[in-house]
Amino acid sequence: MSAATESAGEHSGGNAGPRRGITLSDGAVAKILALATDAAGAERGLRIKVVGGGCSGLSYKMDLDESRQGDRVFERDGARVIVDRKSFLYLNGTELDYADDLMHAGFNLVNPNVKRSCGCGASVGV
Repeated sequence: MSAATESAGEHSGGNAGPRRGITLSDGAVAKILALATDAAGAERGLRIKVVGGGCSGLSYKMDLDESRQGDRVFERDGARVIVDRKSFLYLNGTELDYADDLMHAGFNLVNPNVKRSCGCGASVGV
């Protein structure tokens, strides 16, 4: 099974050209590596999907998984993000971050394609 593997370089703050792929912050890289590492050495990563549902029409789903044929795989420093073709249409240009503070712990998707979102932050419209 083959999947396209692409670099998921860190966010530079500026966007001089067209948005490409998914970028990973340092926090996201560290958390993905902590979650996806297993004794068997399988090349697992964080799968991000965009699925129908939620107040704004679409929501994100995340799982630990291995890549499948047709997936886009974005990798930075060994941390892998796996996205299926359909979800990539909604996620292209997204930055994935991980925050752990007093009020919130979890992955955050900064998606420039989002046109609206609900108050809970779990649902988006593109």
